[in-house]
Amino acid sequence: MINEQEIRSMFPILKTEVYGRPLVYLDNAATTQKPQSVIDEIVNYYEHENSNIHRGVHFLSQQATEQHEKVREKVAKFINAESPNEIIFTRGTTESINLVAFSFGESFIREGDEVIISGLEHHSNIVPWQMTCNRKKAVLKVLPISEIGELEVDKLESLLSDKTRILSVAHVSNSLGTVNPIKKIAEICHSKGVPVMVDGAQATSHLLIDVRDMDCDFYCFSGHKMYAPMGIGVLYGKSALLKEIEPYQGGGEMIKRVTFERTTYNEIPFKFEAGTPNVGDTMGLSTAIDFINDAGYDYIVEHEKQLMAYCSQRLEEVGGIRIVGQSANKVGVISFLVEGIHPYDVGVILDKLGIAVRTGHHCAEPVMDFYGIPGTVRASFGIYNNKEDIDKLAEGIVKVKRMFS
Repeated sequence: MINEQEIRSMFPILKTEVYGRPLVYLDNAATTQKPQSVIDEIVNYYEHENSNIHRGVHFLSQQATEQHEKVREKVAKFINAESPNEIIFTRGTTESINLVAFSFGESFIREGDEVIISGLEHHSNIVPWQMTCNRKKAVLKVLPISEIGELEVDKLESLLSDKTRILSVAHVSNSLGTVNPIKKIAEICHSKGVPVMVDGAQATSHLLIDVRDMDCDFYCFSGHKMYAPMGIGVLYGKSALLKEIEPYQGGGEMIKRVTFERTTYNEIPFKFEAGTPNVGDTMGLSTAIDFINDAGYDYIVEHEKQLMAYCSQRLEEVGGIRIVGQSANKVGVISFLVEGIHPYDVGVILDKLGIAVRTGHHCAEPVMDFYGIPGTVRASFGIYNNKEDIDKLAEGIVKVKRMFS
């Protein structure tokens, strides 16, 4: 049975000191740290296997191609996709959403049509749809949130109309940690013939993902938020939809035949993977999936449940703190305000104590506007965090309050 100390020992960066103090890293919603196994795999690829894939007949190219496609199979299994052909490698969640917004938009959205997002979204799931709606002269509608930070799903059916072409929603809110009821949302949308896109960036390191059980039409996530490298991400799409929509980018790999008169596109998923892929970081993603699977979601969920409860308790003991987002169904994030002190000031002083948190609007300005606040302090948790980290956070906040008293 894997234990806390064993896991912490796998992450070399946790030995780092910041301003002469041991690092307390609580900014996992922005990016997670990498276990040594992931770092070693990236180095191994560039030392022993580096080659462009799908193009060469020589040994290294063949080997790299085989390994790359095995990762696609592993990702499909990881999220329970029906086929590896439904897995597209991207640079991350942002590119994945832009791909769907552009490609689906070009194929299916017309003037006067409607797109629905929610009031909990990261800018990456707002701006691409705004751009599509502006380009296609469509209407962007928003599913509202409640005071406790949950989607008002009971209002979804009334938002849907015969002009609704797609709904795009986060699985987990990056600013509040709220877990959205994706399966229920998909059922409501599908009853009206509306496909569902899910931003899973904040979910994959916390929750077991089953795209077939959720019955979403698209699902995307970023490697760097699940212990893998930056610059690698995944877009899942149902085969039938991927075959229908237009490619997002043109270039090498995504073609069958090119003449000056016309181009014939490749089969899925390759028609969406123009250019040389990020093969080394794909290998890192593979190793990160192995790491998560070895730890097990039973351990991850229980460990995080304890951390969330303990952090809420310690912040309450400190006093003068308002937790923003009070959903009973949360993972990974506690977003809060310290009475009378700007979040930025809290973050700067905590940093001097070696404690890394995120401050500001967290690329979710509409959420902060809803609450009428400039931003929050966000403590977000990973598998390597422990109660000692939370104690140091609480002690740090006490020092912040003393400085401003």
